[in-house]
Amino acid sequence: MFGFSMVQMVRSHSDKLDRHLRDIILNQYKPLKWTPCFLHNVFEKTIKATKKLSVIIEFKEGYYETGCNEVHHVTKKHMRNKVHHYFDRVSCCSADLTPKGLDDLLTNCTHIKRVYLNREVKALLNVAVPSAKAHQVVRNDINLTGKGVKIAIVDTGIYPHKDLAGRITDFVDFISNQTDPYDDNGHGTHCAGDAASASLKYMGPAPEASLVGVKVLNKMGAGSLNTIMQGVEWCIKYNEANPEKKIDIISMSLGAPAQNYADENDDPMVQIVEKAWDAGIVVCIAAGNEGPNKGTISSPGISDRVITVGASDDRDTADTREDDDVAEFSSRGPTKYSDKGGTPVIKPDLLAPGVNIISLRSPNSYIDKLQKSARVDNDYFVMSGTSMATPICAGVVALMKQYDPNLTPDQIKTMLKSGTDLWKDDKVYDPNTYGSGYLNAESSIPN
Repeated sequence: MFGFSMVQMVRSHSDKLDRHLRDIILNQYKPLKWTPCFLHNVFEKTIKATKKLSVIIEFKEGYYETGCNEVHHVTKKHMRNKVHHYFDRVSCCSADLTPKGLDDLLTNCTHIKRVYLNREVKALLNVAVPSAKAHQVVRNDINLTGKGVKIAIVDTGIYPHKDLAGRITDFVDFISNQTDPYDDNGHGTHCAGDAASASLKYMGPAPEASLVGVKVLNKMGAGSLNTIMQGVEWCIKYNEANPEKKIDIISMSLGAPAQNYADENDDPMVQIVEKAWDAGIVVCIAAGNEGPNKGTISSPGISDRVITVGASDDRDTADTREDDDVAEFSSRGPTKYSDKGGTPVIKPDLLAPGVNIISLRSPNSYIDKLQKSARVDNDYFVMSGTSMATPICAGVVALMKQYDPNLTPDQIKTMLKSGTDLWKDDKVYDPNTYGSGYLNAESSIPN
């Protein structure tokens, strides 16, 4: 019989291993059910030495540099083990480890707090601007358009569409390391247009805002904890290196199922977006498309600090609220976590239009080829999801930042929530469905 050494490793270090990572390690034994017993030891040793586990390693507070050195030392000792990226903002690093290397790390490195599976993160897919009351908002005799404000679209990239001409100021690619803007999926381009299209017919809330493309999802709309964290970290460091042309807003229409950690801040994605928030960047994140079930808010939208956006359905009647409602697919709260008083955290924070949103098309991208029937007027594309609601909210935030560049993320969140609409007096509003209500740019920006 085999020695179950990986089982013993999981048992000995269960407090430091993410549940999904534990499951993957234990599932390595399943194929051995059909293997002759005398071969078990050989096969187990082979699995331990060759199976690659993609992980995020978090270090105890104050031991980031020491922990990184320990991980570097272990990965050098074992074949197929490699460190990919160091995240000094959240005291983490990403790495590929074999079970043998992981066992060595957990046994001999005393400064590890937790090891997470580098789980998959996906784009959240399932007559908008007037519905959000974000068309021709005028303050101090100025028509607010987002001019002078910079929005980072952390997504699948941005295609250089004519309606974004001259406004994609920067582009970084954590998937293929390309330097010129592109979008081989199409989702990120649609999101960019939702926030900042200058099309006369399909205009976003902030048609003069600048855009930064941060590609963290691949052609299929999938990425990982590692790529997402790198993208957000890049935005923080970008601002430190470019104090005169900072990123003001991050829009993230992506997510992964929330995990059952003891605290939401145990989630590495939550940690990194809250670091961006602390650095003065307003972070808008999609709630998810797992509605109408309760408790389905995605990570990192579970963060109690960022602006988590659900989707509304205006029924194609932008001039009236009477028939509006939450989109069926929009994820509901509460989150899996509670505040300091023990009350479950309410999410989403608000709703923005997210059904049948027409925005920019990325020609020959994956979604463009897959859903040809969704093309509109050759250059545009229709999509639904909290993915669309989130950049519309980000576009409204750009108007607020143009109105007052000194507004902090917390102030903007408060103003947005206090300015929302609840449109039927006789309706019982569940805040874990509707948040504080429908996004209303006019009411959120003081006269």
